[in-house]
Amino acid sequence: MNARAPGFLLYATIFVLTSIEFLQLSMVAFGAGPIMGEVSITPEDFSLIAAMYASVAILMISMQRWFVTRLGGRLFIQCATTVSLLGAVLCATSDDFTSFLLGRMVMAVGGGALFTSARMIIHHALAGPRRFVGIKSLAYGVALCIAAGPWLAAQAVSNDTWSAIFWLLAVMDVLAFVLASSSLSNDLRGSEQGRSDWNPWLQVLLVGGSFALLYALQRFYYDFYGDVVFVAGVLVAALVALLMYAHHQRRHSRPLLHLREMLHLRYIAGVTLFLFAYLMLGANNYVVPVMLQRTLGYSWETVGHFEALGALAAVATFAVVSKVLPKHPAPRKFWIAGFLALASFGMLLARLDPAANPWLHILPALACYNIFLLTVLPITAMQAFRQMENDETVFSNAQQVKNMLAQAGIALGISVATLGQQWRTTVHYNMLNAQVTPDNPIYISTIQHLQGALASSVGPVQATQIAVARVAQMLAQQSAMLANIDHFMLIGVFGVLGIFVTLVQKVFR
Repeated sequence: MNARAPGFLLYATIFVLTSIEFLQLSMVAFGAGPIMGEVSITPEDFSLIAAMYASVAILMISMQRWFVTRLGGRLFIQCATTVSLLGAVLCATSDDFTSFLLGRMVMAVGGGALFTSARMIIHHALAGPRRFVGIKSLAYGVALCIAAGPWLAAQAVSNDTWSAIFWLLAVMDVLAFVLASSSLSNDLRGSEQGRSDWNPWLQVLLVGGSFALLYALQRFYYDFYGDVVFVAGVLVAALVALLMYAHHQRRHSRPLLHLREMLHLRYIAGVTLFLFAYLMLGANNYVVPVMLQRTLGYSWETVGHFEALGALAAVATFAVVSKVLPKHPAPRKFWIAGFLALASFGMLLARLDPAANPWLHILPALACYNIFLLTVLPITAMQAFRQMENDETVFSNAQQVKNMLAQAGIALGISVATLGQQWRTTVHYNMLNAQVTPDNPIYISTIQHLQGALASSVGPVQATQIAVARVAQMLAQQSAMLANIDHFMLIGVFGVLGIFVTLVQKVFR
């Protein structure tokens, strides 16, 4: 994907392609609840759609270089953005499960590989100091869209215009089409075709295994006390399918993905760190809005404002990183700072209570979380691929594999977070509910206080009923709050472990 018009247009193309991916990620995740209500689908249906989106995106990312070498970089992005535009329009105009599912799948076909393409433009079209400017364009796209996504989604749903989320993405697709048409050439068309080939049945195995894995994990949430044996069987079958796919790619003489050349410690360690960061991204994208909106009772607009303000720390963080990195490129200090920020994020929110001041307790925590993302992700990206930079095919394949794992990691993070929240909420509710007995003086005092406050307006009988219902509501809220605290305590532990691993590891110097 070489440049036809280097300079501002090329950097803008990289920025917009990156923005499409991270805007759709942050806006759809944040606006999930209102979208479900407007399209009349259940959380279970929405989870199924998310799994299908991720599976199709993984398939398209796996074939990104294959398409580029046959269509050329410019034509590939023109086709991809056109399809992504069609998917966004279908989502914006959908009114039921089927139409929204179709729209999201079409969006995945078109937009799934755009972020990978942005990174490969940097590798193919830019060198020396200009490459670092390209990386900055990509990183600022990530940072700004992580900040803007929740705020934009909050504005859309607060003004009863949820479809604006997808109309905005459609506009971004048009902008990307125009920029790519002006700044890119088709120079890679026909290059190195003999080094890779694809088997349609293997691609079916990849997309089927990816979907089955995500579906099984989500079914554990919805069938927690249901058919566990069946869901476990699907999970095992998914893992077998994905292992078979990877084994074939490693052994084949002309694989679609050159996995054999990637099997060295530096890349494996880097991809593991990427996967962890994307698991955190998926899990916290789910838990943070749930805690602020459902548990603490803030409005969607307020939650969007705080998430956006906290995410501005991502922009400031990368501004600092980009200044320090050229003179002091050793990665350890950045990762220590990032994991320290992750630990602080977890510990600050683990100490939260319903009376907390959001400006003093929530906003600093969200800022720390974004500091973690914008130190760990870009520094890992610069470190993990160094041994493959001289082989364009292997470098491209390594980027594809990393971004395939990113899609899976985000979806897995959401699944693990939902499972964890259900489990811990149930545990805490059972413990609290065991205290609701006629011989518990605190329970009796609470009921009597509520009855006294309500009796004059609704009568003694109805006051008792409302008081009991209010206590049940308080138990549910406290159980959810304690489950949130458990989640963030675990995040804090992960941050501390990350600091320890960074200090003792010898792979990255």
